[in-house]
Amino acid sequence: MAQATIGATALTYADWAKRMDDGYKVARIIELLSQTNEILEDMLVVEGNLPTGHKTTIRTGLPQATWRLLNLGVPSAKSTTAQITDTCGNLETYSVIDKDIADLNGNTAEFRLSEVKAFLEGMSQQVAATLIYGNQFINPERFTGLAARYSTKTTQNSNTAYNVLDGGGAASTNTSIWTTVWGDDTLHATFPKGKITGLQHRDMGEWPVLDTSSNTYQAYRDHFKWEIGLVLRDWRYVVRIANIDVTQLTGVSAANLINLLVRGLYRLPTAPVSAATVQTSDTPEVRANMGRTVIYANRVVRTYLDLQAMNKTNVLLRIEEFDGKPITTFRGIPVRTCDAILSNEAQVT
Repeated sequence: MAQATIGATALTYADWAKRMDDGYKVARIIELLSQTNEILEDMLVVEGNLPTGHKTTIRTGLPQATWRLLNLGVPSAKSTTAQITDTCGNLETYSVIDKDIADLNGNTAEFRLSEVKAFLEGMSQQVAATLIYGNQFINPERFTGLAARYSTKTTQNSNTAYNVLDGGGAASTNTSIWTTVWGDDTLHATFPKGKITGLQHRDMGEWPVLDTSSNTYQAYRDHFKWEIGLVLRDWRYVVRIANIDVTQLTGVSAANLINLLVRGLYRLPTAPVSAATVQTSDTPEVRANMGRTVIYANRVVRTYLDLQAMNKTNVLLRIEEFDGKPITTFRGIPVRTCDAILSNEAQVT
């Protein structure tokens, strides 16, 4: 799987882990997360420029020149910009295990690790779900994910609607396929300025705690914390294929996913040369640094795409090998599983 060159400020969590204090055990956590939440492994992370998130300045208008007549002047012009702030959410919890239970059979460390793994998996699933469906206007303690930003296909309501394609489903048994370009100037995760990134685990040792009757017993405590936000710097680099009815994927009314994926790639201003012939006017060096293109779907759609990839007459979807594992690609772009993408989405109108 070929990957674009990414700027030095956009790193994966595995990259950030190499810069962390060993006490946070970030490397172990990243390995656990990547087993079932591939979107967390792929996404790039940039430190926020605010204590609560990241502020992005975007260009909203270009300067307009004037056709000049001789002996007549022209007015000055300027571009216009706007600033958008994406805030972070703080996901936090504690694990409390009775010391006598953990110490049974002398396997204290193994028992506590088994509980830690459950917390890591649960929190990773919460973050993955928020990356897709989070909406801080409904849940102000969270950050806003992708679905809230690409929630309509009516262009009069939002510019992002130009990048929302309709799979034809009208019921509430729909799902979506997301094409994202992770990069410094496109789409990336963030964390508060000066803070530590990633899922942090702190072993707090043995503490006296209270039961439901306010009686005291000794317990081992672990603290888990994850401050994270999502920054959409350029909405043109994300495409949502919405309204894919999962109950009709094999019927005569099934959405033509190959057709929709091709159309989606041509909505991106630039894409890997293996995926689209239409590129921006930027130099090859600029295009190479735009980001890492990945396609995300849930297991239902992934199953259907893998079956299509085994069809010898299909030349766009392929099953290739990466790092010793089979991976489905569409025109060279990896198709990844994201279980957080639901199969009961309402119709996007």
